[in-house]
Amino acid sequence: MPLLKIGIVEDEIVIARTIMSTLNELGYSHCGPAINFTEAMEMVAEGKPDLLLLDIQLSGKKDGIDVAEKINQLYRMPFIFLTANSDADTIERAKKVKPHAYIVKPFSKEELFAAIEIAISNFTSSGSGTKPGQTPAHHTKDFMFVKDGYVFRKLLFTEILYLESDANYVTIHLRSNKKIMVRSTLNDIAEQIDQPIFIRVHRSYAVNVKELDEITPAEITISGAKIPIGKSYKEELFRILGIKYD
Repeated sequence: MPLLKIGIVEDEIVIARTIMSTLNELGYSHCGPAINFTEAMEMVAEGKPDLLLLDIQLSGKKDGIDVAEKINQLYRMPFIFLTANSDADTIERAKKVKPHAYIVKPFSKEELFAAIEIAISNFTSSGSGTKPGQTPAHHTKDFMFVKDGYVFRKLLFTEILYLESDANYVTIHLRSNKKIMVRSTLNDIAEQIDQPIFIRVHRSYAVNVKELDEITPAEITISGAKIPIGKSYKEELFRILGIKYD
């Protein structure tokens, strides 16, 4: 599946390189950078990005808000203002073109990731449309970020043994025997992962089937942990695993 492509409109080359490096770390592809209005419109036409990161202050007479206004006229595309300008007048101008997010520099990798994912999710779910064959970003990556204490940790899906839900919290059990508890629902975490190797086996559990050690009609064993199989999930689980019980 194609990676989400991010167009970069930024006239400071050092900052542009930082953005490109960050996008690489986050698993996105990118095009640009464009440094002014004309280059930005050419990049969009030729590179066909899925989302734009727009600096407001650009080289030339026209700025990033002018780019956004033209994008709204010609394309169906989400864009994020990523800028050092946070004064009231600039924000008031920016509001009129309806950006999908507004990030004030300096920014963190986690802030950029969250803004991109939310912008794409809101854009696609609002009916603004996706391109034929385009897949939302979290479907194309093999990781996600979860809050672990005071930091956001990059978590590879292959690290996960199983997910355990308890009310409004989900405990993520890892191969390292570490556990990370996040405030979320099992459905929300499963949607973020969206990988065929993860299967719901109980209303409170989803497992990485590649890590299964043993299975009986009533429970699964993963790394010594016994996980119950819910009655409503058993038939589909055994079908997926190719198991037949008499």
